[in-house]
Order: sequence, then structure tokens, then C-alpha cells
Amino acid sequence: MTDVYKRLATRLDELPGGYPATESGIELKILEKIFSPEEAEWTLKMRSVPETVEQVAERLGKPVPEMQEILDNLHEKGQIGSFKMFGQRMYMLFPYIVGIYEFQLNRMDKEMAHLFEEYAPEMIKEFGTLEPAVGRVIPVASEIDAELQVHRYEDVERIINEAKSFQLMECICRKEKLLQGKDCPHKLETCLGISGEEDAFDKFPRGKVISQEEALKVVKDAEEDGLVHWSYNVQEGHAFVCNCCSCCCGALRGVREFDAPNMMAKSHFAAVIDPDACTACGDCATERCPVDAIVEEDGPAYRVVAESCIGCGVCTSTCPTEAIKLERKPESEHVIPPKNLMQWYQDRAASRGIELKLG
Repeated sequence: MTDVYKRLATRLDELPGGYPATESGIELKILEKIFSPEEAEWTLKMRSVPETVEQVAERLGKPVPEMQEILDNLHEKGQIGSFKMFGQRMYMLFPYIVGIYEFQLNRMDKEMAHLFEEYAPEMIKEFGTLEPAVGRVIPVASEIDAELQVHRYEDVERIINEAKSFQLMECICRKEKLLQGKDCPHKLETCLGISGEEDAFDKFPRGKVISQEEALKVVKDAEEDGLVHWSYNVQEGHAFVCNCCSCCCGALRGVREFDAPNMMAKSHFAAVIDPDACTACGDCATERCPVDAIVEEDGPAYRVVAESCIGCGVCTSTCPTEAIKLERKPESEHVIPPKNLMQWYQDRAASRGIELKLG
């Protein structure tokens, strides 16, 4: 195996999210699957800050048309990221998560699925134990008392209403599991890419462009299907809204299976059950709660284990007696997310004890 994959693995591990080495070398096998040696070399030339094609071409001494072809090929294969910012198309080196892994949606096959699954325990264990958390649960907005203050990052409908471009994609976690022969009862197309830019997804090949109205319907259907909303753990600048199931989602599995609580930060809400209204049907515990935070009491009722509840609100929307509601936690229990993704990078780099390299 050429050393370019070791150099690329080292570069990815220098990013705030990290790309931990393993004794088995599975992380190198993943890169060998995703990149040819030449593609890996080009990716190593990319910076972890946004650049236009003209800036990359000038920096690397290439004609713009040739550089455009190279960058678009890398982007199409999910080896680098591309997005619109201030009306211009930008390119940059992205981390493994959230980034290169998710970008493999159209290239995912059985071999890649097994490689990713083999790496998942070690990757998620390291990625999901540091602060700040990778993502943040967004509660079911319709179940929050209208009189309560709700921040922008706590309101999925507001996040979508303030965006201008939308893309509907298959869930890569669900697709990976299906390729491994594991069934999931939920539909495949549930994940949203969002942007504050007009026509942001004109060069994104990993989904279909949809309207704002259609995006709102996606999240509504997801709530009815018992899926958990989550996005970047930031106050502003959200680029996606995922709707996750506990059987497939890497973030929820991090919480449930891999002792990695910082894969998904809890919302500032928690579910509460009124024991007098609860008829002990058990649906909230057996059918809805994604983290097994609802348990049966000795009497004819259920209760929420507060320290386990992630505040998603999935349990509230189908309770036949409306015995469950979301309540805001005390301010002392709130963990305010970083202002934006740049602040997240800085905080995560500090948590890892590494220097933030943006070049």
C-alpha cells in the first residue's frame, strides 16, 4: 500500500474531528477504497478553508479549466467538499465525519459498508467522547409549549424556513445497514441538505433538489415515523437536518452502543409523563423512545429516566392520552452550542489538545 494513504490519514487526523489510527489499519483500507493514489495526492493539496477554483488554481499553478475538472471529479466522488458561499462555488478538505463518510452516499457498496462498520466502534468512540458534541438533537417543535422561549437551533421548522435551498438524500447509515443485510422499517430518503444560498445544490449529485414546502413535509413525516431530528451542534450555519433511527444512525448508536455521548448533544428539553393520565399502553417505551429512556413503574404507568432522555420529543406526538410533554430543563443544565462551525472547530481542537490547522 502506497504511503499516500498514511499521509492522508495523518492529515485527516490533524483536523478537529480526528481520524484515529487502528492496529488493524482499517482506516487505511477505507481510504484505499475511496481514493486512487492520484486522487489522494490531490486531496492532500486541498486546504481546510473554503477556496474558489481560481484560488486553488493560482496556488497550485494550474490553468483554471484543468483545475475545475480536477476539483469537480474529487467532489463528485465525495473526496472533498463543495458548497456555495456568498454566491460563489467553494471547495475544501472536509473531515471524515461529518464529511467524506457522508459524501460516499452514491458510491456506497457492500465492501465499503463492511469497512465502515468495522471502523465505526473505534472511530465513534474517539469522535463522540470529546467536547463539544458533534451534533445536537432538535426537539419536535409542535410538542413544545408555545409560551416557552425556543432558540433558533432548537426549532427545526425555523431552521428550514430561514434556508433558501433544499436537497433530499438517502440516509447513508440506513443504506449501509441495508447493504449488510440488516432490515430497517424506515424509509431511505429522510436526510435534508439545506443552505442559505440560492441554487446551492446545482452541483451536488447526492440527492434531489426539493422545495421548502417539501422539506417541511419531510420533517413532519419523520416525526410521525418516530425519527429523531439532529444537525450540527451550532447556533447558526446549519447545513443539514438528519432524521435518524436508533437501529442505524451512527450518532444514536454512539450514544446507545459505543459509550460516546458527545456524538449527539441532548436538547434543552426533557420528556415528562403525567402518571395520572398515563394508561400504561407502553407504546412510548417500546415503539418510540430511541434511547430506552422510558421504563415501566410498579404501578399502572411509565416514567422517563431524566438522565437518559435526549429531549427529542418523539415519544410525545403519538401518546393516545397526551400524557407526555416536553419541559425545558433548568438553565443550569443547558449546554449552549458553539456560535458557528468555525467556533466548533476551535473548541474541538482545544478539546483534543491540537493546533487548529486551517491551511
